Amino acid sequence: MNASPYQIRISESLTLRFVQGDISDQQVDAVVNAANSSLMGGGGVDGAIHRRGGPAILQECMKIRKTVWKDGLPPGKAVITSGGNLKAKYVIHTVGPIWSGAKDKEEPILRDCYRNSLALAASKKLDSIAFPSISTGAFGYPIREACILAVKTVLDFFQSNKDSTLREVIFVLYSKSDYNIYLETANHLIGSP
Repeated sequence: MNASPYQIRISESLTLRFVQGDISDQQVDAVVNAANSSLMGGGGVDGAIHRRGGPAILQECMKIRKTVWKDGLPPGKAVITSGGNLKAKYVIHTVGPIWSGAKDKEEPILRDCYRNSLALAASKKLDSIAFPSISTGAFGYPIREACILAVKTVLDFFQSNKDSTLREVIFVLYSKSDYNIYLETANHLIGSP
């Protein structure tokens, strides 16, 4: 059974929400895909979004590969496609770092994943965005460190972009243990509502 959604009101105009569930099932303006640099789908979040979103997403990704990122999307960068058959209008694809323990190298890339995804959503005047825990699955980034970085990057983005149309940022965690880590970490960083 999934945990109940939890939210922290950051300001009059911004709410952080935490949900245990499947990111490909979120009804938001954009879901973020923890993609492979090929943009052709894969396992985990990437595979779930491509399977549920259908062929339109893959076709748009193929066009991006042919025209913009011929050698693949570099880690930290973000691109946008339609949501295909998803409930979300758009998919923002970003490639996280593969964890090797080189924190000084991998932290900036992971931070860029969140920052560039938020900037792309803001440039499209979107209202809501849902993130998975980028790089913490097959890419092996330690979840607690990734959560701290994700939440801090979101807060920093909104400090610097007060005119952003984004009103809701959702972290969607597939497992109960990841969900609990995000809640505990976020409450420690921000405080309880």
